[in-house]
Amino acid sequence: MAVALVGDRPLVMGILNVTPDSFSDGGRFLDPAAAVARGRELIAEGAAVVDVGGESTRPGARPVDETTELARVLPVIEALASQVRVSIDTTKPVVARAAAAAGASLINDVSASLHDVAAETGVGWIAMHMRGDPRTMQESPRYDDVVGEVVAFLAERAERARLAGVSEVWIDPGIGFGKTTQHNLSLLKNLPRIVGQGWPVVIGTSRKGFLGTILARSDGQPEPTGVGDRLEGSLTTATWALTCGVGMVRAHDVAAAVEAVRVVAGSSPIGAPAA
Repeated sequence: MAVALVGDRPLVMGILNVTPDSFSDGGRFLDPAAAVARGRELIAEGAAVVDVGGESTRPGARPVDETTELARVLPVIEALASQVRVSIDTTKPVVARAAAAAGASLINDVSASLHDVAAETGVGWIAMHMRGDPRTMQESPRYDDVVGEVVAFLAERAERARLAGVSEVWIDPGIGFGKTTQHNLSLLKNLPRIVGQGWPVVIGTSRKGFLGTILARSDGQPEPTGVGDRLEGSLTTATWALTCGVGMVRAHDVAAAVEAVRVVAGSSPIGAPAA
């Protein structure tokens, strides 16, 4: 299924966490007015999609109830949906349905379980791979073949969604979700294999912990670099993903990611693969 890009270029999804505890910017945009203002900044920076999330999925995060999550995300979606494409970052059917009614047209689903809701509401769906859940996913994750297992899982979920009637399906290998640094690097190295499955691919590496580990090693430092010092790693991995044919990159630093898209697309035009 072909996915329309902006000017035949890959897309940048801007991250908007309406939470008190997200790993990068938790609490900064918990107030609805602050979140809407941030969303408008992401649009001005070039985000083609703004991903609104009301529940943190950082390692160790605890779930929130539906009422709390709805109160966080719905005012933001309603304010932004007329200005940009909005995705809802949730694992709850009730939240996904309400977000779609409020104007969201894409479900960013780290549980890879909401394809029926996407079919029912007529919106797009991103199936992400995660081992365990946010509370437990980084407790000694193990795979016999991380690339093979992730590819098989995503192919099965994408096909299930297609059969359910979802007209727009994306897959995301879930960098940092139940993976070690080596697992993440293996998945990035094998992105051409993931893209080759034929489904448009989303990648989110922005500011993640494995980048802090790698950057610290390169600097000879014992502790991972802080979240605010991971821009170089975020852009390097996003650029690599774009050269592999990924159709959308998820980013905190949208303006920089948009420039990466322009550079890569300008030198070698890329389009999301058709399925």
